[in-house]
Amino acid sequence: MRCDATVKMPQNQTFLHLLAGGCGGTVGAIVTCPLEVIKTRLQSSGISLRPLYLSQIQLGTLNGTGVVRPTSVAPGLLQVLRSILEKEGPRSLFRGLGPNLVGVAPSRAIYFAAYSKSKEKFNGIFVPDSSLVHMCSAGFAAFVTNSLMNPVWMVKTRMQLERRVRGVKQMNAIQCAKYVYQSEGIRGFYRGLTASYAGISETIICFVIYETLKKQMANIRLSSPARKGSDKGASDFFGLMIAAAFSKGCASCIAYPHEVIRTRLREEGSKYKYFFQTARLVAVEEGYLAFYRGLLAQLIRQIPNTAIVLSTYELIVYFLGSKF
Repeated sequence: MRCDATVKMPQNQTFLHLLAGGCGGTVGAIVTCPLEVIKTRLQSSGISLRPLYLSQIQLGTLNGTGVVRPTSVAPGLLQVLRSILEKEGPRSLFRGLGPNLVGVAPSRAIYFAAYSKSKEKFNGIFVPDSSLVHMCSAGFAAFVTNSLMNPVWMVKTRMQLERRVRGVKQMNAIQCAKYVYQSEGIRGFYRGLTASYAGISETIICFVIYETLKKQMANIRLSSPARKGSDKGASDFFGLMIAAAFSKGCASCIAYPHEVIRTRLREEGSKYKYFFQTARLVAVEEGYLAFYRGLLAQLIRQIPNTAIVLSTYELIVYFLGSKF
């Protein structure tokens, strides 16, 4: 009897983390989908750059004649939004939502379940609940999730990059997947996977900061005589949302270039083939600022999205945890 209870408890806890992660990811994906479409368009090489003319003083001349020097800049978030609404219609802001919803629940579920299980293992190897445990757990969970879910994200990116003309029907997710398979084979579904692996650094940074802030909040709560021994309240979950938003914002700013490289690698028929080759081409042809295209849209999307996902996850685990 004791053996059955011992086996049952971890299985129930795993299911709880799967459920909580899946629900949190689904809510976040629906709310922030338009911003993800705009971000992906800004990251792509297909975005039309507009000329910007800068006046530069020509030194070494008698009269210091002004020289007009042309350069190129990418359009901003609002300009891309306006272009999509005018040329493609509001529905295009939700391109890729289908595969996103199909993929986000299992991906978040896989991630949080893998994170929870690996954290248990690493706690037995390293100092329990240390930064090293959080780093290893987050890295392992991201590796597993990226490896399994890359085909879904590949289809989603292709759909988001597809320009739509009003009145013209675009490919749905199944048609897009068939097209990728017919034109590129199985390997086509794994384009950008190396960039996703590079992006594990973002996940590690995010969770290390988040777990550190979460621990500090728990210590403050326990040290407060008025709150000691009481149940979590709304302020606790609001604090977790702030912690999640701050940690994701820091991580996104540090590790953002891998997202631009990943989008370029997933473009159809592009000259981008490998991670470092793509990084070199972008740097040489467009400059280092090109690695941060769409960062504003990413921050506006990811910060509330991460706050929603993590707080929903914590909320479900808290309320349902006692019932398992």
